[in-house]
Parts: sequence; structure tokens; C-alpha cells
Amino acid sequence: MPAARLDIKDLSAGYGPTRVLENINFCAEKGARIAVLGRNGVGKTTLLATIAGQTKRYQGTIRLGDADVTQMDSTARALSGLGFVPQSRGIFPSLTVEENLFVGLKGRPRSALKEAYDMFPRLYERRANSGSNLSGGEQQMLSTARAILGRPTVLLLDEPLEGLAPVICEELMQAFSRLASGGEMTILMVEQRIRSALDFAERVIILERGRIVWDGTSDGLASDRDTIDQLLGVTSIGH
Repeated sequence: MPAARLDIKDLSAGYGPTRVLENINFCAEKGARIAVLGRNGVGKTTLLATIAGQTKRYQGTIRLGDADVTQMDSTARALSGLGFVPQSRGIFPSLTVEENLFVGLKGRPRSALKEAYDMFPRLYERRANSGSNLSGGEQQMLSTARAILGRPTVLLLDEPLEGLAPVICEELMQAFSRLASGGEMTILMVEQRIRSALDFAERVIILERGRIVWDGTSDGLASDRDTIDQLLGVTSIGH
């Protein structure tokens, strides 16, 4: 299934009575690679969780391809083509790697597990291990592979590199780039490692206090030190 367009219009959302996002408007074209950046607590995770159907929506619409998913619950959105890899990773610690992957098949044959093992060979090596016995990097690979097995047309990644060793980060970013370059998925990534996010994404959205305050190309942001300093709170994005 090819990548899908994602349309967000006039979206406001939060938790209970607390509004976190206000008037969010953007469109991710088919196959787009978008980084969502900003300081801690500005609404980045809430944005992805809202698209996935896990927060309270106050107003606005969410369209996935030709489908209006605004009123759908998170399960229905997943079946409509939305994949979500949360910051918590969300794996089942008592299940084996292979049992965790079965959950992501969504009716596809068992042979489809080969796709996950081809992407992350170390998951095959640990397929009989329980989720609780995996390293942080292996858990992230498992969470990502499980989401991808469902063949999402839009993939949401919430800080996939958090707390991981550089060699694992590189392996994950290579996998994300392969998915994006093949035109299989539209990818939105929230990430604190700004350099990694800019190397991956073509476009950047910056949030501040629950609103979009900057929207442009990755190259444009990389060359704008004032914006990086003012909106991201860093003076350098690294190498």
C-alpha cells in the first residue's frame, strides 16, 4: 500500500479540561518526511497522540488519505493505515519478540514476519526472548517493526532515538530512511536529536506552546541560527 496524505485542520486537543494544542494546521503530502521539533512540554507528543486518537479533541479534523478519521478511535485509525510508535514503545514485556510481532500482523500471514527480521536482524536472533529481556535499543526496534508489519500509510515516531547508543540510533535512522525513500510511508518524527531529525526530514514543523510557530525546509532551519536558538534553545545542532 503506498503512502497516504495526512491533512490536519484547525486542530485543538489535550487531556481532560487541559488544552495543549491550539489551531494546528498542516498537510503532509504522500511520502513526506517531516520532523516535529520544539522544546520540552510544547505539545509534540500530544500532537502525535492526537493524530493516533489517544487524546481529547476539542475541534478540528484529521484526514488520512481519502478517509476522515476524526471520529474514529485509535484501533480504527490503525486499521485505516495509521502506525504509531510511542515514546513508551508499548511492547508486551511478558511476550516473546515473535509474539509481539504477531500483534502487528493485522491478519497478514506469518511469513510476513520476515519483513521485520530483514529490517532488524537482531530481532530474529532474539525472537524467543521476552520483551523484558531486550535492551532499550532492541525494544525500540521491536516497537518499530511491529508498527511497520501493519503496512501503515502514515507512520508516527515519537522520540525513537531517546536514550539509545549512537550505533543503534544509526541503525534505526537507516531503517526509517529506507522506508521513506521507497515511497511506502509518510513519516512524522518527533525527535530531540536535532541533527538526526534534520538529516532525515525534508521539512520541519516547530511547536511552541501548542501552536505551530515555524514551518519550512530542513535546510532552511539548519542555516537559521537565530530560530534554532530562540525556538529550540540550542546554539548548535551538531554534526
